[in-house]
Amino acid sequence: MSLSSLFGSQPSAKALSPLPKGISPFEKSLSKNLNIQAEFRQQAKRAIDAAIKDNVKLIELEFPPLLGGSQSKSQFDDFDNIQELDRNKDWTMLLAPMFLGDKEYQKGKTWLIFPDLKECELAKKEWAGNRYQEATFTTIEAVTNFVSDATGSSYDAPWGSNLISALSKVLGGDEGDAGLLGDQTSLDPLTDDATLWLVIQPGNGGPVEDWVNCEKMHNMKKDTSLVIINGALDKVRGGFYPAIFFPKLAATVDRFYNKFESVFYLKPFSDKGVYGWLFRVYPEPWQVVWENVRPGKDGNAEVKYETVAVLEKKPSYADVVKMLVEANQNK
Repeated sequence: MSLSSLFGSQPSAKALSPLPKGISPFEKSLSKNLNIQAEFRQQAKRAIDAAIKDNVKLIELEFPPLLGGSQSKSQFDDFDNIQELDRNKDWTMLLAPMFLGDKEYQKGKTWLIFPDLKECELAKKEWAGNRYQEATFTTIEAVTNFVSDATGSSYDAPWGSNLISALSKVLGGDEGDAGLLGDQTSLDPLTDDATLWLVIQPGNGGPVEDWVNCEKMHNMKKDTSLVIINGALDKVRGGFYPAIFFPKLAATVDRFYNKFESVFYLKPFSDKGVYGWLFRVYPEPWQVVWENVRPGKDGNAEVKYETVAVLEKKPSYADVVKMLVEANQNK
């Protein structure tokens, strides 16, 4: 069966964003000398602006956060969730000031929403400049409790967190919270005038309750643009977490997570001996990009990125692999 019969006629490939250089696992030496994440931010910022202009309120960014720089790592390298979270934190800290040219996002109206209090504390200490501190530093828990006050709804706490929180207060005695979960003073006051929520890696590598609470946050502030950065929403939408064990999370999929617009999406594929990417920059269509890898003159691999399909709808994992295999066979 041909690709056209699978997906119908393909849109014009005119004015499609090119993939950043150095992202292939075969370009590791090049990758270490490039600021790939800065290019990701530029593309993501343009995509977010375009989506908000079109009144899109639920926005997803998904990309490899460890690519580029002297410590560059691809999907084949060893890394842990802490490294990934740190890079997503730093990436978002550099994204937030890019919105300050617009009054709509100034004076604390851009919220940096961290998955937990400790990450919020670290970010506030590490990024002390005025251009970073102009944003509102907060957490999923703090925002959920803030927006839920009017409805009586409550924050879904991860297993064991209430116990640790209570212990922290006991140990703190007259001086208050002992800070086992982080420094409470790192939280900024919350007001009703937020225009942009940047939610950093909710759920991915952390408690599934993060994803449940993101829906609660949005339901009370539907006019606020909500941007989830590397929240692994494909796992949520794809049934990675069985409904029988995670009923609250499963209930969010159709009514919430299926409504997200993937405005900047770059996912690597390596299967059946082929390598490639699924790529999109809003409002452009989806691109399936094959890595045509050949021996280079200097002994290093030479990678040519070839767009083999341009699609209006996001293809499945199996369909992307099928297109890459077909491209490889026809080279």
